Amino acid sequence: MKKSYLLLHFSVILLGFSGVFGKLISLNEGLLTWYRVFFSAIILFIIIKLLKINTNISLKEKIKIAKIGVFITFSWVLFYGSIKYSNISIGVVCYCMASFFTAILEPIINKKKFKLSELLLSLLTLFGISLIFSFDASYRLGIVLGIISPLFASFYTIYNEKLTICYDTKLINYYQMIGGTIGLGVLLPAYLYFFPVENIFPKGKDTFYLIILALFCTVGVYVSITEILKKLSAFTINLSLNLEPIYAIIIAFWFFDEGKQVNISFYVGLFFVILSVVLQTFISLRNK
Repeated sequence: MKKSYLLLHFSVILLGFSGVFGKLISLNEGLLTWYRVFFSAIILFIIIKLLKINTNISLKEKIKIAKIGVFITFSWVLFYGSIKYSNISIGVVCYCMASFFTAILEPIINKKKFKLSELLLSLLTLFGISLIFSFDASYRLGIVLGIISPLFASFYTIYNEKLTICYDTKLINYYQMIGGTIGLGVLLPAYLYFFPVENIFPKGKDTFYLIILALFCTVGVYVSITEILKKLSAFTINLSLNLEPIYAIIIAFWFFDEGKQVNISFYVGLFFVILSVVLQTFISLRNK
């Protein structure tokens, strides 16, 4: 159990760099996400071949797994849109709403009882987000996109938890990245029609950042998280992912000087988000 928690928090640190790459890469959020899942699928294909993982499952099973990958892909589009229209700090903090959506959706989808502690901790997170929402009207669009993004991420985590019982984690992520590549690829022409860009191909520096993003912040992180789902609940994972803003904000403040773009209400809201994480970690460890 302790190894699962350590692996989870190491994954969160890596995930903290995802928002940074969203700022560094010049592509818009749709193209950035498509290249992220496309490169991730290629990397996972190589890993599966090298490790000789059995891919002999039915087409119906492949489609079932791939469909769930569409959830996380759309979540990333909204997440990077949030960063593009606001900043890294706001984008990653709004992603903390994943625990709120999971606390509500998981009991409904899995037909379980609602847990009062999860709902209360999620409301604490929601209160922190509401304080952040009020601090600057110019970032409202980015905040709205940032709040919708974790809704899709919650569906991804909840449905993924069931898959880990039956399939290899790398195989799950491989077909999910293929699903995301195809799903977003079908919508991309329409997306680019309404949000046109000068160049749809990444430049040299963007390509390097995308490969790093795919290798470490996608394949490494999501294979680990899928493995952790065998030991820890979807809610615990999503709430622990709320620590991502801490690492991302430190990086954003250090490299992008975003400390000048936020005020006291942002820090107060962030405090309540962190408090919800600390309390949930304490409750989970005590129960185990």
